[in-house]
Amino acid sequence: MGIPKPGAAPTGARAARGPGGPAAPRGPSPALEPQSAAASTVAGLAAASRQDRRRRTAQDREVLRRRLVVGGGVVAVLVVLGVAVSALTGDGGSDGDRAATDGTEPVSSTTAAPGLAPPTSAPFDGWVDPASSGLPWSSEVVGQLTFRGNPTRSYYGLGPVPEAPEILWRYPESGGMCGESSVGGQSKTWCGTGWTGQPAVWLEDGRTWVTFGAYDKSIHFLDATDGSDILSPFDIGDIVKGSVTRDPDGYPLLYSGSRANFHVIALDRANGEPESLWELTDDAVSPTKWNDDWDGSPLVIDDFLFQGGENSQIHIVKLNRGYAADGTVTVAPELVFNAPGWDQELTSALSGSGSRVNDVSIENSVAISGNTLYFTNSGGLVQGWDISGLKEGRDPERTFRFWTGDDTDASIVIDREGYLYVAQEVERGSSSSRNTEVGQLVKLDPRKPDDPVVWSVADDHGMWATPALHQGVVIAPTDSGRIVAVHQVTGEILWEKKLPGPTWSSPVVVDDVWVQGDCNGVLHGFDLSNPRVEPPELWNVQLEGCVESTPTVFQGRIFVGARGGAFYAMGDPDTAGSTPSTDAGGSPDA
Repeated sequence: MGIPKPGAAPTGARAARGPGGPAAPRGPSPALEPQSAAASTVAGLAAASRQDRRRRTAQDREVLRRRLVVGGGVVAVLVVLGVAVSALTGDGGSDGDRAATDGTEPVSSTTAAPGLAPPTSAPFDGWVDPASSGLPWSSEVVGQLTFRGNPTRSYYGLGPVPEAPEILWRYPESGGMCGESSVGGQSKTWCGTGWTGQPAVWLEDGRTWVTFGAYDKSIHFLDATDGSDILSPFDIGDIVKGSVTRDPDGYPLLYSGSRANFHVIALDRANGEPESLWELTDDAVSPTKWNDDWDGSPLVIDDFLFQGGENSQIHIVKLNRGYAADGTVTVAPELVFNAPGWDQELTSALSGSGSRVNDVSIENSVAISGNTLYFTNSGGLVQGWDISGLKEGRDPERTFRFWTGDDTDASIVIDREGYLYVAQEVERGSSSSRNTEVGQLVKLDPRKPDDPVVWSVADDHGMWATPALHQGVVIAPTDSGRIVAVHQVTGEILWEKKLPGPTWSSPVVVDDVWVQGDCNGVLHGFDLSNPRVEPPELWNVQLEGCVESTPTVFQGRIFVGARGGAFYAMGDPDTAGSTPSTDAGGSPDA
C-alpha cells in the first residue's frame, strides 16, 4: 500500500485555499450530500450485538429481565414513529439536498422507541454498520453510554432540550471535587471535571443514572432527579480526565480509566458499593511509550472491549461477561490483542521533537465503522485496523495510515459514508510544515490510502474538541475560541463564531439546538435549525470555572461538570425536583 511520506503533503491537499479557507473539493462531488437515514437506516450495532450474543440460561434471562436498562419496560413497547428516520441522524444534509447515494430503497419507518438503536431489516455482516452513524448505540439501554454516544462518535443525546435552563442541582452541594496529581514530577491541584469528561446518562429501574469521573480521583453515580448518590463514589486511584462507558448490552458494568489503571466496575453489588472486577495496567503489554494515563472512552461490542492507552498501545479484550449463581455480574477478561500505535517511520518523522519524540500516546476515543477500528495518536498518526477476523482468532492488521503532523487528542468522527473527520492541534514546531500542509480540520477518505484528503481547514491554534456532524455541516471548536461551521461535502466555511477560549468542550447538537461550553464558565444554547447560517443564541447558563467537559443532553436535562470543582444538572425551572421521563420520549437529533 502506498503511504504518503512524512513531510510530504498529499497531492492537492491544500490546492486553491486561502488562509483559513477550504481546499478545493476532492473526492465526491458536492452533489453527493451525506446519505440520508431514510435511504439507508440500519442499526448495525443492534445487529452486531445480537449476532454473536452468548447463549443465556433461564436464570441469566431472569436476571437480565430484572436488571436491564430499559426505562421501565420501554423496550417492550416498540413504537412506529410518524416522523422520518432522518430526524434521528446527525450527518445528513438538509431535506432539500439529502438524497441516497447508493441506490438503496428506503427501509421501513418502524423503529425502536427513541433513544434505542432502531431495528434492522437485514443484519449487517460486520462489526458496526456505517449507516448507524448519528443513531443511538444500544438496542437494550436507553442513554448516552460513551463519549459521543456510539462507535462512530456521532450521537449526542436524547431530547427534548430545555428551553430556558437554569441550574437545578449542584454536586457536591458545597465545595468542590479536587485532587492532587503530578505533572512532570510536580504536584498540582485539579478540580471539577475536565477534557473530555462527558457523563454517561441512562435509564435503569425507573430512574435516570448520571455517572462521570472527576478530578477528585473518583467515579460518581448520581440520581438525575436531585444529584444524590445512587452508589458510593468509586476511588479509582488518580484523576479521571476521560469519559466513562456504560455497558451497551445491559450488563451492570462500567468501564473507565484514570491517570492510574483501567477498570471494569460492577454496579450491582448488594452493599451499594461499586466493585472493580478487573484492571488493566499500562505495563501489561510491551513495548510502551509515554505514560500510564487512560483518557479514551472504550467501546464494547459483541463482548470485545476496544481501548487505546497513553502507553501508546491499542488493546482488545475479550470480556467473557456473565452472571454468577447469585445473579451478580461477572467478567473473565482476556487480552486477545495489543499493538504499538506507532512505527519507525513516525518516530523518525518526530525526531526533531526532543523529549516529545516518544509522545505517541493514544488519548482519543477509538472509533469503529464497518470492520475497521480507527484511532490516532499524539504523534498525529491516523490509522485504521481491519478487525474482520477477530472473532475467528485472526489478529487485526493495519490497513490505513496517514500522518497529519501533530498531536491529535480529538476523537475521529465517521459519517455513514465512511469518511473520517480529524481535528488536530498545533503544538510541535519540528513537524509544523506537515501540520500546515495538512490543516487542522481534515476530511479523509480511507478508501484512498495514497491520497485520502478530501478537504481541510486551517486554524492557527488547532483543535482539542471532537467535531460534530449535523445536517451536512461540521461544527469544530478551536483552542482559541474560534468555532467554524464547514460544509460537510465541499469544505467551505459557512460561518464562524467566537467564544472565550480555549473551547475544548465538544459541541452537542440535539433537536436542532447546539449546546456549547466556553472557558468563561458559560454553557450556551444556539438555534441550529438552519445550520448553514450563523446560529442565534437561545439561552446561556453561568457555571463556575472553564467548561472543558462535553455536556450530555438527556430528556429535558443537561449534565456537565466544570473546572470550578462542581458538576451540574440544568433544566427548565418547572422541572426542578422532577424525575426525567422513563418512557424514552423525545426525539434525538444527533
